[in-house]
Amino acid sequence: MEQIVSSGIIDSYFKKLKASLSVDVAIVGGGPSGLVAAYFLAKKGLNVSLYERKLAPGGGMWGGAMMFNEIIVQQEALYLLDEFNIKYNKYKDNYYTIDSVHSTAALTYHATKAGAKIFNCTSIEDVVFNNYKVSGVVINWSPVHREGLHVDPLVITAKAVIDGTGHDCEVAQTVARKNNVKLNTETGSVVGERSLSIEEAERTTIENTKEIFPGLFVSGMAANGVSGSYRMGPIFGSMLLSGEKVAELIAKKL
Repeated sequence: MEQIVSSGIIDSYFKKLKASLSVDVAIVGGGPSGLVAAYFLAKKGLNVSLYERKLAPGGGMWGGAMMFNEIIVQQEALYLLDEFNIKYNKYKDNYYTIDSVHSTAALTYHATKAGAKIFNCTSIEDVVFNNYKVSGVVINWSPVHREGLHVDPLVITAKAVIDGTGHDCEVAQTVARKNNVKLNTETGSVVGERSLSIEEAERTTIENTKEIFPGLFVSGMAANGVSGSYRMGPIFGSMLLSGEKVAELIAKKL
C-alpha cells in the first residue's frame, strides 16, 4: 500500500505537469481575478495553468478585512457571484456582503472543475521572451526561492501570460527591468500603486485590465499597480470583473 500511495501521487502529478509544459494561458497568481480568468478560459476549452506561490490559492480574499472574514461586492458583479454559486446578503443599496472563505473556496473549486490546472507552491522567477513577445514563464518551487537555493528552473511556454500578482506587479516588473522595453502605460514602465480610493480604484481596475506588452496581460490589483491607479481594500467586485474581462480579451486574441 505504501508504494501504491507514493507511485500514484507521482504518476498523477507528472502526468498533469507534462500536459502543462505548453499551454494556451499561464496565469501567475491565484487571487480572485486569476481564479475567475482561469475559470472562464478553461470553460472555453483552452489549456490553462495557474501558478500560486503559496500553499493555498485565493490571494488576499481569504482574510476578508483585517481577518474579519467578510467582504463587500457591489451590485454590478452579482451575476458573477451567481455564476460561481456564491451566497450573498444585501447590506445596503448596491452593496452586498459575502463570506470570504466560502467565496474563495468556490472560485477555486469552479476554476479547477472547468479544467484549469493549479500548481501551488510554485514561483515564477522569469518569463520566456521570444521575438519581442512574452511567450511563457520560468517556474521553480517556492521553497527554493524562500531558502535562497541555487536551483535551475523549468520552462512553461504559453500563448498568453496573465500577471495577477497583486500589488507588486511582479511579472510586469520583471519584463520591463530585464528586457529594457516599454509597457503600455503612461510612463512605459510600472507606474506603481497609489493610496486607497475605493470608488476610483473599483472603476480603474477594470479599465486597466489589458495587454500591456505583446503576450502579457494584467488583471486585478496588478492592473492598477502597473498603470498607477489606486488600491481599494476589501471590496472585490472589480477583482471578479477584471478576471472576466482579461479572459475575454485573451480568448478573442487567441
